[in-house]
Amino acid sequence: MKTTATWIKSFLVAVAALAIAGSAFAETKNLTAKVTRIKGAARYSTDGTTWKTLKTGQTLSPGTVIQTAANSMVDLVLGPEDTIRLAPQVTENITVLPPAEVIFQPITGPDTVRLYSDTTLAIDRLISTATGMDEVRETVLDLRAGAIFGKVKRMTAASRYEVKIPNGVAGIRGTIYHINAQGVVSVLVGTVVLSVVGQDGRVITQVIHAGYQYDVRTGQLTPLPDTLAQEMSTAAQTVGTGEMAPPTVYTQDQTTIFVSPTTGSSGSGSSGGGSGGGNGG
Repeated sequence: MKTTATWIKSFLVAVAALAIAGSAFAETKNLTAKVTRIKGAARYSTDGTTWKTLKTGQTLSPGTVIQTAANSMVDLVLGPEDTIRLAPQVTENITVLPPAEVIFQPITGPDTVRLYSDTTLAIDRLISTATGMDEVRETVLDLRAGAIFGKVKRMTAASRYEVKIPNGVAGIRGTIYHINAQGVVSVLVGTVVLSVVGQDGRVITQVIHAGYQYDVRTGQLTPLPDTLAQEMSTAAQTVGTGEMAPPTVYTQDQTTIFVSPTTGSSGSGSSGGGSGGGNGG
């Protein structure tokens, strides 16, 4: 009996030691937002007062605020800086589900965000923690004005992805979504849980499933309009794929060079032919 108790005690000590060792090896690092596409004009600021022109290929860290101009658009890819590339990615087949269907479809590829025109978005938090078996990510975006589209890959249970709006916050999991700052949340794939503060000060929580749209201003949950569903499906294929390289133009060289069957090209054949004729005489 004493031997069994001693063995159990030793086993528990070993498990505790392994748990401590595992936590010690957990690695936390900051992620970045890579600018993969710009249409029109956009700017960014890291201190809230100084603004600089945003360019394709730039890497933005948490604490950055991005603004798009009228008739402009910016695509971002969220992830480790050393793994983000501008090369075009393989597109996915996104199925637009009818409103009655509520099916979760895991999304592959990196997390991507598209800023539409007249949009102000702050990157509050982008962190990844490797725990050995899983990766725990924390993504917090602050949508202050305008509208964004996003595609979020399947996450671990401990991960969180949130989009703040002026009167609330949207929790997103494995989702293709569209949100504007007025509180209209549209979901093509996955689920979004929206918590907002109502006019009476109460917190309202609404779950928006795939194929539906919720408007905070009216409190109505309605089927996703077909035009918006198609727009989101198209955006899911292109967001984050990077700028398309211009086609390479090949011009055929029309120069004609005479080559003699006996003396080579016309340039060398003249002298060669003359000396050959002299020797022959």
